[in-house]
Amino acid sequence: MSVSREDVLRIAALARIGVTKDRLDALAAELNGILHHVDVLSKLPGPSGDGERVGMSLAPDEPPPVALARTKEEFAPQMRDGFFLVPRLETHDDGSGAA
Repeated sequence: MSVSREDVLRIAALARIGVTKDRLDALAAELNGILHHVDVLSKLPGPSGDGERVGMSLAPDEPPPVALARTKEEFAPQMRDGFFLVPRLETHDDGSGAA
């Protein structure tokens, strides 16, 4: 498969990219180079079917939880339905709304 000047113009139009006429040949050559490289890579042998991993091992998707310096009971001794109960601030105790 190769990319022509017309293909470059169509791709540019779809991507809404302005391409000057003097860049068409260079862009077509670059895209053809990329396609050639992908073709070469697709012909390389893949991993063996015996389940052996090829390359570096992957890190776990999620890191382990960070251990707290104190237990949750030390800084929030009261809980209800899985939520921490915290006392109201003194500035909010009167309920009058005045600051």
